[in-house]
Amino acid sequence: MPSNALAYPAHEHRLHSIYVPNYQGAAFCEMPLPVTTEAWPKYARGRLRDLANDHYDAAREQLRARIGGKPFVWPNRTMYFFCDVHADADAWRCSLIASGGVRWFGPGDNDYELSEAGETALFVIAGDCFDKGPSNLRLLRAIKLLIDKGADVEILAGNHDLRTLVGLAYLGRKEPRFAHLFVRMGKKTMPLFQEIRAEYLEPGETSELSEAELQRLLFPDEAWFREFPEVARGLVPDKKIGKELNRIREKMVELPRKCERLGMTLGDIHRAATRARELFLDPDGEFHWFFERMDVALRWGSFLLVHAGVDDITAKLLAQTNVSGVNTWFHRLLADDPFALYHGPVGNMFRTKYRDFDHPFTDIGVQHMYEAGLYGIVHGHQNIMRGQRVLMREGLLNFECDASVDCNTRKLEGLPGPGGAVVVFRPDGVALGISADYPHVKVFDASQVFPWLTIA
Repeated sequence: MPSNALAYPAHEHRLHSIYVPNYQGAAFCEMPLPVTTEAWPKYARGRLRDLANDHYDAAREQLRARIGGKPFVWPNRTMYFFCDVHADADAWRCSLIASGGVRWFGPGDNDYELSEAGETALFVIAGDCFDKGPSNLRLLRAIKLLIDKGADVEILAGNHDLRTLVGLAYLGRKEPRFAHLFVRMGKKTMPLFQEIRAEYLEPGETSELSEAELQRLLFPDEAWFREFPEVARGLVPDKKIGKELNRIREKMVELPRKCERLGMTLGDIHRAATRARELFLDPDGEFHWFFERMDVALRWGSFLLVHAGVDDITAKLLAQTNVSGVNTWFHRLLADDPFALYHGPVGNMFRTKYRDFDHPFTDIGVQHMYEAGLYGIVHGHQNIMRGQRVLMREGLLNFECDASVDCNTRKLEGLPGPGGAVVVFRPDGVALGISADYPHVKVFDASQVFPWLTIA
């Protein structure tokens, strides 16, 4: 650890800091890359009323008070954490360049190589590669390029990824547990089928089923709205069952309207979805590798890496079986019961926003996390508009990293310009938050928060 690490006041910024990554290929990144640094966490005094719903960080004293006595382990390897890219390959390129893990030398998705730092680093893609953005397939191919170039890549499950997977897997199934899962993907998934139609289907190729047959196949019938609460009770919280019923009715209206705006019929959607099943679910499918490589969680020293968060049940399992046990549970449910996966405790790890209808995370869960030697979570899922954020949630350190990078989210949120974001965990106990929406590299010095820091 350099002796001058963050010795300057939080309001002062350093030019040409040793903590600014070596951007190689900035000319091919549409977002401005910060060249000054700022101490992280940073918080607005007097605005600590509800940090879980505020854009500012927790105070350093608050972090130290709860975790300061714990033996915090920080791996001595570089890790790049990306999340919520949402089908935007341009945001992915900008995020990669911002990390310093690549050397970009041209305008194409394949015009780069791993930098010296990237050759030995871990690249973590923490969920939500699907939906919202302009190109699902291009992003997946861009991720595969990174793998093919020799990068060490871990892919974690996001709620949009799993919604797409189960929607395709249970297309046409009419059991109460499954009849709504295709519609549940929602209008945000329809551009995926538009891409597949354009790239893989012949002009005019569509389903041979009638409109009435397509309605029966793709949408749940009225009986489902009576039967679903019975099969869901005990697994889905009661508050959420009513919300789910209402949401499915809304999606049954939204989905055909979205198809019409995209110039497609339900027959086009059905034919494209059938092709998508082959591409994603067949062992020989072009994109089968994506879900095949996916886990739900990864341990990084004293950090848990997930898409969203934890609850009391998964925290207890982590204490009993470590992350490997949770991943085993995830894969078993993914193969045997995707409904239980999505709505149960494991699904909470890629769905929760700690709402009152989510599975609860209480101080009991925090104690289980501490028993597992996990004192912090690094995750995405919750949109942040000032770059990444550090806070305490129920007494557990959270790095929130969803910096709203895809172009359609940015348009909805009124964020200017293109997006891109990464959190770089350096091997010297420093984490860097870099995003299109903050003018400085945020520098988190673990030695100032965790007196019992071990770099190993």
